[in-house]
Amino acid sequence: MNYSIETEKIIDYNKREQVVPSLLLHACCAPCSSACLEYLSSFFNITVFFYNPNISPKAEFDKRLAEERRLITEMLPDKNINVIEGTYNYNDFLDAIKGLENAKEGGERCFKCYRLRLEKTAQLAKEMKFDYFCTTLSISPLKSAQKINEIGFETAEKFGVKWLPSDFKKKEGYKRSVELSKQFHLYRQNFCGCVFSKKEEN
Repeated sequence: MNYSIETEKIIDYNKREQVVPSLLLHACCAPCSSACLEYLSSFFNITVFFYNPNISPKAEFDKRLAEERRLITEMLPDKNINVIEGTYNYNDFLDAIKGLENAKEGGERCFKCYRLRLEKTAQLAKEMKFDYFCTTLSISPLKSAQKINEIGFETAEKFGVKWLPSDFKKKEGYKRSVELSKQFHLYRQNFCGCVFSKKEEN
């Protein structure tokens, strides 16, 4: 499945129906959010959900959250995009990936982490009656859009809320995120967030 085309199909349908749906967008960091927000904000009423208990240490989490807020304020001041800060508990991440501490980066441990964050996003989307939920994760060339969307659809069925399929790296989305990161002088980290990704990067 070409998830980028699936996104366009949903956007085109909503445009024909003359509706602007609400979207709860899980964000992992400002650089990844930049191109996603630039694209989606023309078609959805967006609320950003910053839920990333995988990030360590807490100072790194706080730094990324602050950059997320700054990006939205500076890049899209007229869009009225709110940011919901998810509860930070690193043990939630450790519990989710227990037994996979030595797994290869980009494999099963990461998939458990995706699921942890997407389930929390879907749960909140259901509670707050959002039309769709989605994540910025697929913009990374290091992350599997197929796996992210597979988990997204499963999570959507579990919680009874619509998943917005995506592959934001398509159509030079990742390249655009790099350009926007330079334009807004964003802090661009060199590891995904957890201690395991940092260890592998080092």
